[in-house]
Amino acid sequence: MLKLRIITALCLIPLVLAAIFLLPLPFFALFATGVFLLAGREWGRFIDVRKANVVMVSLALVLIALMASVPIAQIWAAGLHPWVATVLYGGALWWLLALGLVLAYPRSAALWRDHLWLKALFALMSLIPFFWALLVLRSYQYEQNPYFGAWLLLFVMSLVWAADTGAYFVGKAMGRHKLCPRVSPGKTIEGMLGGVAVASLLALVVTQALGLPWRESGVLLLASVVAVFASVLGDLVESMFKREAGIKDSGQILPGHGGIMDRIDSLTAALPVFIVVVQLMGRG
Repeated sequence: MLKLRIITALCLIPLVLAAIFLLPLPFFALFATGVFLLAGREWGRFIDVRKANVVMVSLALVLIALMASVPIAQIWAAGLHPWVATVLYGGALWWLLALGLVLAYPRSAALWRDHLWLKALFALMSLIPFFWALLVLRSYQYEQNPYFGAWLLLFVMSLVWAADTGAYFVGKAMGRHKLCPRVSPGKTIEGMLGGVAVASLLALVVTQALGLPWRESGVLLLASVVAVFASVLGDLVESMFKREAGIKDSGQILPGHGGIMDRIDSLTAALPVFIVVVQLMGRG
């Protein structure tokens, strides 16, 4: 299994990097749409295995309506487009609510377990802001430098990957106290803090290498730390819904890794939260 995971990862990494750096923005949007649709179908399995395709189509229709309202070229027209900002802030509020659901699980499941429409709303609030966060980061200063946003997106994704790696090794070596045993028994507080420390170190190195002013460095560091904590929440939320659905993996599309949601669960929370923190702090 480990060998299969490594082979799959070695195939995925060049694909993701090529999509981020080589695809023009409209084609990157198509790539992101493909990821969104696959993730939507897997989210449908959390809601009702028999209605996975219905959920995917419903989410796609919402996405099409939003994309028709906000053309890609207008995402950063005179600042972040108001509609896109509303979606991202709504996503951040959803993750605050999701934190409460995770902390109160399994008691909180009584509120949504038998309500398909409510779980569909959770899917909407998890995936739509994630999709727009991908485009917001990738399109940042696109006209001035088409690669600036690509590096920014890779930076935030790298924070999550660094946190995951740090959490794994620190958790294995020092993990004693369970983080959220009713949702994900394998995660520990020590592992989470280790992951946050590794990601924070990465953020500090990047800000120092770029020579950013102290205020911009502070905003970037704060947004990075909050995004990493959000990434842990994203992972826990998916684990919670999989546990309720009686599913081990969200899908089987990635050999050795499971489904698309199993790979992007942390990113669905980290990306929009990172942008919202930067937007809020940048106004001061």
